[in-house]
This record gives sequence, structure tokens and C-alpha cells, in this order.
Amino acid sequence: MTAQLAAFYVNAGILILAALRVITARNPVHAALWLVLAFFSAAGLWMLLYAEFLAVALVLVYVGAVMVLFLFVVMMLDINFDKLREGFLRHSLLAAAVGVLMALEMILVVGARTMAVPSPGAPPPGYSNTKQLGRLLYTDYVFPFELAAVVLLVAIVAAIALTLRRRKETRYQDPAEQLAATKAGRLRIVKDEPARGAPPAPEARSE
Repeated sequence: MTAQLAAFYVNAGILILAALRVITARNPVHAALWLVLAFFSAAGLWMLLYAEFLAVALVLVYVGAVMVLFLFVVMMLDINFDKLREGFLRHSLLAAAVGVLMALEMILVVGARTMAVPSPGAPPPGYSNTKQLGRLLYTDYVFPFELAAVVLLVAIVAAIALTLRRRKETRYQDPAEQLAATKAGRLRIVKDEPARGAPPAPEARSE
């Protein structure tokens, strides 16, 4: 078994395990962290396929941006983080093992690329998958690419329309009305008169 094949089996196994834990974990924070591990494993598989651009894009876009969005959503939920901190020491060994596992994946991928004998399907020297991907994307697949862009644009417009729709129970602010506000229209000074039959207010005495 070559180093590349061993790296493939390790990354594929971890990816399947992490994907299963994403849908079986009851804690949303744990599910998000397992999803990060799944993304790293998928990036390792892309590296083995000589698709460095897709691997880097997966890590930067999904792990660096989408997962931050997921964690913001989790933070907006009503989660008691004090209970999560109670088991920090108990789960520290598992967290360290996952970190070592992710580092081992990267070592296997990089080591397989540098130490193993290139496979028959390896690209020639000077090959750039980023350049080939761009050429195919904007020549042979330009129509599906533009169609996907239109679908995303429609989704953005629909999300904005659903967010800004008028609701009876929602209060809205009018910036023009706020800017046109004056002291006379906002403040009214009234003189409070004592009610009939009420005892007079005591006089203040200074000693």
C-alpha cells in the first residue's frame, strides 16, 4: 500500500465518521466542530487529487467563513454555556486527539505528495489546476455558471423581500420623521396643580 492510498483511506474514514457525528451530535456546538473536521478531511482528499485550489477554497470559504456564520447562529440560540464548560477537562483529551488527528491528516497528505512515487494519473510539471478550472468554467460551462449566478441573485432578492415585508406586529422607524422632529413637537411642559381638598405642601425650612 502506497502512502497516497493510505492517506486516502485515513481521510475518507475520518470524513465519514465526522459526517455521521454532525447529524448525530445533540449539541449544536459539537456538531459544528465535527463539521470543521469533515471539511478538513475533504480538503485532504482534494489535495490528493491534485486540486489545490478547491482544497484551499474549501478551507478558506467553509471553515473560515461559513463555520463562523454557523457559530454566530449557535451563539444567538439560548444555550447554557456554563454547562458546556463543566465538562471541559473531561473532554480535553478527546479535543486533543481530534487536533492531533487533523495534523496527522495534513502530514499524510503532504508526505504522500512529496515522498511517494507519482501515480500514473499525476499531472505533468507546471500544471495549474486553477488555470484549467477557470478555462473550463468560463468557456465550456459559462452558461451553467451564469445560470447559477442568476439563481443566487434571485435567492438574495427573495430573502431581502421576505425580511422587509410589512407586518402588523412589527414596529418600523421613519428616518425622515426622526430628522424632522423639533423640540416643540417632542416636549410639552405642563404645570401640575394640586387637587381639591389636598393638604398644602409643607414648607422647606433651613436650620
